[in-house]
Amino acid sequence: MAQKYGLDIAKLPVHVGMIMDGNGRWAKKRNLPRIAGHREGAKTVRMAVKTSGELGIKVLTLYAFSTENWKRPKEEVNFLMNLLVEYLVKEIDELQQENVRIRSIGNVSDLPKKALETLKNAEKKTANNKGLQLNLALSYGGRDEIVRSFRKIAYKVKDGLISPEDIDHDLINEYLDTKNQPDPDLIIRTSGEMRLSNFLLWQGAYSELWFTDTLWPDFSKEEYLQALENFTKRQRRFGKA
Repeated sequence: MAQKYGLDIAKLPVHVGMIMDGNGRWAKKRNLPRIAGHREGAKTVRMAVKTSGELGIKVLTLYAFSTENWKRPKEEVNFLMNLLVEYLVKEIDELQQENVRIRSIGNVSDLPKKALETLKNAEKKTANNKGLQLNLALSYGGRDEIVRSFRKIAYKVKDGLISPEDIDHDLINEYLDTKNQPDPDLIIRTSGEMRLSNFLLWQGAYSELWFTDTLWPDFSKEEYLQALENFTKRQRRFGKA
């Protein structure tokens, strides 16, 4: 599939992260309620998942709901939680057929009961799939993740199971939500904003970044392929000369 689009399969990212920004602005431009933008954005999620799977990308992490998003109006938060349930219920059979494994990262215990139960059921149902791993970042914040991981390590140090000298990059990775996963090679952000907004702060230390002015609901397969092609032409030095 990658060769079909003229992409060098050997140079494609293993892990892609996406900051799906611009749903609200998309709706505002059309004099529609914000929830209309979120619903339209769900269609772009479907495209991103399908395209990533077709290209053989191993991990796709979608920034679906941040720790800061809890501050939004209650009606919008409720809609987003219901949309999550709707997406998982509606798409689960197709995700199964496409061999997609669903994982969650973030402090998901904060999710409403129905949303959490639906998420856990989807994770369980797809647990043995070997294709694309779809990480849904829910109630997720990079700083929060680091704090939670350090707290776990601190308890182990307190109990004498870990010494301070044992703490290094590898050990910290073991306590992150993305344990045993490769760091993101490429992070894409839509809507024209040029910041990470608390997304995969530890893991994205050496990620390549790609920004577009396109609002998330308008982010197309063609533009995704453009971002991937751009990535394949970059030289990643990781601090080396």
